[in-house]
Amino acid sequence: MKRTYRVVVAKPGLDGHDRGAKTITRALRDHGFEVIYTGLHQTPEQIAETALQEDVDAVGLSLLSGAHLTLFPRVMEELRARGLGDALVFGGGVIPEADARVLKQQGVAEVFGPGSSLKTISSWLEAQLDQRED
Repeated sequence: MKRTYRVVVAKPGLDGHDRGAKTITRALRDHGFEVIYTGLHQTPEQIAETALQEDVDAVGLSLLSGAHLTLFPRVMEELRARGLGDALVFGGGVIPEADARVLKQQGVAEVFGPGSSLKTISSWLEAQLDQRED
C-alpha cells in the first residue's frame, strides 16, 4: 500500500442488516486501511457529508434491501455535489448481475456479491487506490 487510505463503509437506506458491513470494515482495517463505519440507516446526504468530513479516498456501500439502483446513484450524486466526484465508490450486497452492470455504467467501480473473498476485496481496493497515486 503506497499510503494509508481512508475509507467510509456505509449502510444507506432502511436496510437493517449490517453483518457484512461490519465484516468488511474489520477486513479492511486488518489490511491496513483506516475505516470509518457510519452505522445503519444512513441517508445519501449523511454518507457524503461523512466522506467529506473524513477526507476519504473511497466509499463502500453495503445494501441488502434491493434499493441499490436508487441509493447508490444518490450517494454518488451527493459526493459530486460536495466536490468528491473522484472518490472511488464500490459496493456489496445481494445485487443481481444485471443491476451490478448498470451500477458500473453509472460509475460504481466494483460490486461484490455474497461470498466474495475479504482478501480479494481488500487487495482490489488497495490496487485501485495505488493506481490513482501514480
